[in-house]
Amino acid sequence: MAATTHSIQCYKRCQIRLYTVIMKLTDDIRSVTDLKRKTREILDQVHRTGRPVILTVNGKADAVLMDAKTFEMRLAAGNMARLLAPAEKDVRSGRTRRVRSFLREFKVARKIPR
Repeated sequence: MAATTHSIQCYKRCQIRLYTVIMKLTDDIRSVTDLKRKTREILDQVHRTGRPVILTVNGKADAVLMDAKTFEMRLAAGNMARLLAPAEKDVRSGRTRRVRSFLREFKVARKIPR
């Protein structure tokens, strides 16, 4: 049984949680014809395992079927990654500053008492 592992980072409430999706190639790759014949069975599998199913047409990958909860989680992780990308670029470029300096300036700019 071959398995492929993909990791996704999901950021929730300032905590980083790492979700790993293991694809079972023998179970998670199905043809569109198989989907037409066994729709309920395949949907039950997707909901039960939380793993996406790759749908093929003429033996080639054509689409991915996943449950809504998994899709939302991956969408949120992708959105967070896009928001963090500019900050990560700044860090790589050395454009950083000390926290105390930032907080001092932040408090003064917003008239926050010490």
